[in-house]
Amino acid sequence: MLQVAFIKDNKEKVLTGLKKRNFSRPEIIDEIISLDESRKKIQFDLDSQLAEINNTSKEIGILIKNGKKEEAEKAKSQTTYLKESSKKLQQELSEIEEKLKKSLYEVPNIPNDKVPFGTSEADNLEIFKYTANENLIANALPHWDLVKKYDLIDFELGVKITGAGFPVYKGKGARLQRSLSQYFLDKNSEAGYTEIVPPFVVNEASGYGTGQLPDKEGQMYYVNEDNLYLIPTSEVPVTNIFREELLNAEQLPVKLTAYSPCFRREAGSYGKDVRGLNRLHQFEKVEIVRIERPEDSYQALDEMIEHVKSLLESLQLTYRILRLCGGDLGFASAITYDFEVWSAAQERWLEVSSVSNFETFQTNRLKLRYKKEGKNQLCHTLNGSSLALPRVLAALLENHQTENGINIPEVLVPYTGFNFIN
Repeated sequence: MLQVAFIKDNKEKVLTGLKKRNFSRPEIIDEIISLDESRKKIQFDLDSQLAEINNTSKEIGILIKNGKKEEAEKAKSQTTYLKESSKKLQQELSEIEEKLKKSLYEVPNIPNDKVPFGTSEADNLEIFKYTANENLIANALPHWDLVKKYDLIDFELGVKITGAGFPVYKGKGARLQRSLSQYFLDKNSEAGYTEIVPPFVVNEASGYGTGQLPDKEGQMYYVNEDNLYLIPTSEVPVTNIFREELLNAEQLPVKLTAYSPCFRREAGSYGKDVRGLNRLHQFEKVEIVRIERPEDSYQALDEMIEHVKSLLESLQLTYRILRLCGGDLGFASAITYDFEVWSAAQERWLEVSSVSNFETFQTNRLKLRYKKEGKNQLCHTLNGSSLALPRVLAALLENHQTENGINIPEVLVPYTGFNFIN
């Protein structure tokens, strides 16, 4: 969430940033400024009345002590009037503060200067490409045929148990899925990230804290009886560990990693691009989260990008990195880099990771600060997938297939216990 003071002091910068995002309601910025001015006026009037009530109450005691009962009664009457008036002002203040908060929740983060203009994923900027030594066999199969051929994943069984988008992993498919999770966690731990096992459901405050609410409310599974949400990513509970916390500068940076199932309704998703593992309602992901001093956060972002690159290269997968344009940027992000692996069997790129810097957008909502030179400052938050499993698994199966089966990357063999699927 943007700070009101930042909006007022940088109105043109904010409007330019929203234009880069193709934001449809730039007039909300003037509404926010107007609401804040009204809030300040009501707060001033309320503070003045409360001060007058306090002073008058002291005078009443003195008047009574001096035997001036008639003047004391007039003062009491005035105090009663001021108390009623202050109650109304307090109610007005609460209402306008709520309107202001709701308006601020509608405004996305301002893109970093490096974010290119654009309206959709077609305008994203490719900044890096890595080509693995992959010689795909003739008549290569897409992963949905491979998993059926080698009995690794049963999509129909998932439909029977739950519905579309909830696959059942079996045998070596289940072992490979688990091995990828363990491998990513181990590599993240080696890179200095502390492993966390968070809850997989969160309360409303946590959803608002990281920006999923209200922006993605319709995409999250909701447990009505308990007012809880199934997590779309472990970023949500892990980052909320530090909600309303004041850290010491010496505690930064904070580097955490977590594995979790992720739940997304993906409303409106259909067609060939969501076939098989390409888009699921439940999937597994390993996440990395960082909390940084503002001056260190972009170096941290570079480090996260290099880390994800090393994971994909160790799996011998061809991939590219895209800097997302303003129109494709996530609501809370200031800048995002997407990693996509190449699926030669499908002849398309598959997104497997997003690495983002949110700057102070999340920490302002979370009230996550650190003490610097005696003053409280907002931290910066970052997160990245390292990695999302379904499409990594899909690309791994497709790109490492042979005439006789599927080769397992060498780095995974200690985890799987096998080097070939046939």
